[in-house]
Amino acid sequence: MKIKMILPALTEAKSPYWRPIKYSLFPPLGLATLAAYCNADDEITLQDEHVEEIDTSDKPDIVVIQIYITNAFRAYRFADEYRKKVCYVCLGGLHVTSLPEEAIPHADTIFLGPGEESWPRFLKDFYNGNAAKIYISSERTLETIPPIRRDLIKRHLYLVPNSIVVSRGCPHHCSFCYKDAFFEGGKSFYTQRVDAALAEIERLPGRHLYFLDDHLLGNQHFASTLFEGMRGMNRVFQGASTIDAILRGDLIEKAAEAGLRSIFVGFETLSNGNLIQSNKKQNLGRDYTEAIKRLHSLGVMINGSFVFGLDDDNKDVFKRTVDWAVKQALTTSTFHILTPYPGTKLFQQMQAEHRILHKQWDLYDTRHVVYQTKSLSPVELKKGYNWAYKSFYTWSNIFKASLQHDNIKHVVKHFAYAGGWKKFEPLWNFVIKTQGLNKMLPILEAILSKVQKRKNVNNNTISPFPAIA
Repeated sequence: MKIKMILPALTEAKSPYWRPIKYSLFPPLGLATLAAYCNADDEITLQDEHVEEIDTSDKPDIVVIQIYITNAFRAYRFADEYRKKVCYVCLGGLHVTSLPEEAIPHADTIFLGPGEESWPRFLKDFYNGNAAKIYISSERTLETIPPIRRDLIKRHLYLVPNSIVVSRGCPHHCSFCYKDAFFEGGKSFYTQRVDAALAEIERLPGRHLYFLDDHLLGNQHFASTLFEGMRGMNRVFQGASTIDAILRGDLIEKAAEAGLRSIFVGFETLSNGNLIQSNKKQNLGRDYTEAIKRLHSLGVMINGSFVFGLDDDNKDVFKRTVDWAVKQALTTSTFHILTPYPGTKLFQQMQAEHRILHKQWDLYDTRHVVYQTKSLSPVELKKGYNWAYKSFYTWSNIFKASLQHDNIKHVVKHFAYAGGWKKFEPLWNFVIKTQGLNKMLPILEAILSKVQKRKNVNNNTISPFPAIA
């Protein structure tokens, strides 16, 4: 049987102003995970439109399309085209789970929630000729998950092809989080077996790993055991965590010993009022500066995430946030305009208050204002967001943030990494177009490598500097 799996490009990735490097970083694993449940003799094709053109001239037996909010309308067009050919179309993903009534006219079958249990159930029904219209995730476990079909991934098209996911969901429930609706009706956070995760890591070539988990440190026992098992593997890896987990116990130290060199942290806001509004309890009462110092002392660089447009924000929030991020020596920062995704508590609240301006999902990309603001006007919010990105990544602020470190090698690496990430778009575009992106990986691995301690003339040890994120 011929099965085609498609990840349509996010709308922002098809814009003439998009940053190709941002969408060519790592392969998403959702479809490759589902492919592992198919029969050995099935002919499977997997296409990611972020790195290749989608060929629709074929006629597979089953077409599987993964949908996020900003690729929804594009995904529906692919689905409708294949249905006209009498192909069996399956739709799943975050947006389908949030708005099944919108997706179902474009599909023969839709999937709500994670697919590890419902997808094999569908395949059995399909082979028996009695597939249902809707499949809902009824069991949440990764205990028996088969190895991901990495042979279907075109590794050479990504900068860091060793993406990996060892858990699902998050133990926290922020009101604006898109993932909460996806896991509704069952466990919202669960992990693989540690031995299975370690075996998956062993199968991956090279040194670098990119953990796509929403919260790699979310289960303390699992993460601790995983990091113990990774010690001695000579890996360098990147992941995501919360302030709370970074400050609690010695888990972050174990992660650093295992090879953690870069971490994504959702600071989101410097306002306690905004944290309360967002139900971001894991940040309340936590010392951001102490967490940052702890990460830097371990050689872990930081990508800070911030949201603008929360009700407590005023006109000076943009400058205050950028100044703080520079002073704290964050290597990179990711800024967002608050976006009320369907299925979230934030969307429900704003809809009840008649604050949703429209449902043009293409614009729900955290770069546009799609709701009625309070303390800021939509124009002020959009202009402030644009200013924050431009200001944080000016050469002067990159230089200023670099100088916050007390190790000259770290200063140089911080400056080179932050500048390279944002200031050399033509070079990145050339490398991507010539399909040479993966050849840059050894450079990234070298940058991420930890500098070994050495002794000075007074026989005192010099602390290792933080490596680049």
